[in-house]
Amino acid sequence: MRPNRPEQPVARQNRHSRSDNHVRVYEEGDIPAILEGKTSPLVLILDCVQDPHNLGACLRTADAAGVCAVIMPKDKTAPITETVVRVACGGAENIPLIRVTNLVRAMDKLKELGIWLVGTADESTQSLYDLDLKGGIGIVMGAEGTGMRRLTGEHCDFLAKIPMGGKVDCLNVSVATGVCLFECVRQRQPKK
Repeated sequence: MRPNRPEQPVARQNRHSRSDNHVRVYEEGDIPAILEGKTSPLVLILDCVQDPHNLGACLRTADAAGVCAVIMPKDKTAPITETVVRVACGGAENIPLIRVTNLVRAMDKLKELGIWLVGTADESTQSLYDLDLKGGIGIVMGAEGTGMRRLTGEHCDFLAKIPMGGKVDCLNVSVATGVCLFECVRQRQPKK
């Protein structure tokens, strides 16, 4: 006779997650309308983030930082799945998500609208903390492992790195996104 197995614990419900899971995805042509009337828009551009957990974490952080839109390519990017929505804890439903066919063309559209594009690159000599991140800013994050694609990097106005004090080469894309976005938030806070 076999002993009874204990019941498997049930994962607790994420209390931050919304139940309606209504995520609206916009097209490239919607960019001007989404940014209309925003005096200092903060935009997040994700260049081929493929892990759904990373994508969800980036969306959650973007919402917390007050980002007005997240732009990502239709190809070579994780789809907006239930996992992404769950990990985003409301971020996927709260921020306009824009899937574009051509990321460089969308970046050029942002420039036309007065947005300065700051790309993250480990090989850059300029620190993120030395840049003026007030006003209309687009933070461009690259894919896990490979970083930004060459053309994406070439279309940025500035390239910057996050100064690293330890021995690891780089941060996870969702962590690096948080560092970059909250440096923007810090700089935009009114001086007391």
